[in-house]
Amino acid sequence: MGKTKPHLPVKLIIGLIFNQEQILKKTLSLLIKKFGQPDYQSRILDFTYTDYYQPEFGQNLKKKIISFKKLIPPEKLAQIKTITNKIEQKFKTGHNRNINIDPGYLNLAKLVLATTKDFAHRIYLGKGIYAEITLTYKGKTYCSHDWTYPDYRTQEYIEIFNNIRNIYCQQTK
Repeated sequence: MGKTKPHLPVKLIIGLIFNQEQILKKTLSLLIKKFGQPDYQSRILDFTYTDYYQPEFGQNLKKKIISFKKLIPPEKLAQIKTITNKIEQKFKTGHNRNINIDPGYLNLAKLVLATTKDFAHRIYLGKGIYAEITLTYKGKTYCSHDWTYPDYRTQEYIEIFNNIRNIYCQQTK
């Protein structure tokens, strides 16, 4: 019989999709209050990989990816997703969100994202939240899967996550 042991803490990452930088700034302020100081922030990226969000958010969508200095227990991911869902609600206009907040974590082996949508490759965490392994680390880089979102497949995003992983490696030495 195998013996259980505690999991190492993981690196909290958050992807933000938006079209108003003012909403991004307000959201970042709330995220910093909840999760502490970021240690990585990508530049603002064009988000042109899908039109899924356009009916709700409009055109010219942008994305930013951040990670936080404070490491977290991986079992907190469902709780973090419910917090970020509440933050999204604060910035709604009518029935439409103005920002999409996608939390996840990375460790040395993988990048995991939280979602409220079930699918064959997702595991239920509780509280209406599922997790998926979006990227797997092998051959000195993150690699995508058949189900990986198109933006997370790009070399630009993979480099972002490799950089965040390097920060995580330094933290866990």
